[in-house]
Amino acid sequence: MRYGGPYSSTPWDRPRRVIAKVEHHLGELFPRVGFIVTTLGTNRAVVRFYNQRRTAEQWIKEGKTATHWTRLSCHRFRANEVRLLLGVIAYNLGNLLRRLVLPVAIQNWSLTSLQQRLFKTGGRLIRHARYFILQLAESHLTPTFFRQILGRIERLAWHPT
Repeated sequence: MRYGGPYSSTPWDRPRRVIAKVEHHLGELFPRVGFIVTTLGTNRAVVRFYNQRRTAEQWIKEGKTATHWTRLSCHRFRANEVRLLLGVIAYNLGNLLRRLVLPVAIQNWSLTSLQQRLFKTGGRLIRHARYFILQLAESHLTPTFFRQILGRIERLAWHPT
């Protein structure tokens, strides 16, 4: 349910609209109410714009926590710049992995969850005369998920003709 009505305040040079965004969530007794003060277009377009902005801010927060963008403790600007760029590259590679390689069941995991549940899994590679065995510690990376990920990676391979 949305309401967009005019609102005027003393320091503003022209009236603005206030859009009330009311969200009802399953299992919550009271609705969540938010207000947007704007001069932009229609109510739906404004709410969609602010929802996209909120999503972008969540991506930034995820990048900060998963790749430590904000750990710029070097004394030289250039070193901090390189460190930040490496964090951005790691974030983009993680997103590429999530979108192209991961099974649908775990595609919505955050990059931090992927790090903790998939990549920081202990393992041991055992070499025999004719084959290798990869033994992984018990984790969220089940043999089924591992086979699905390997299959998707193989399908991504580029074979020049």
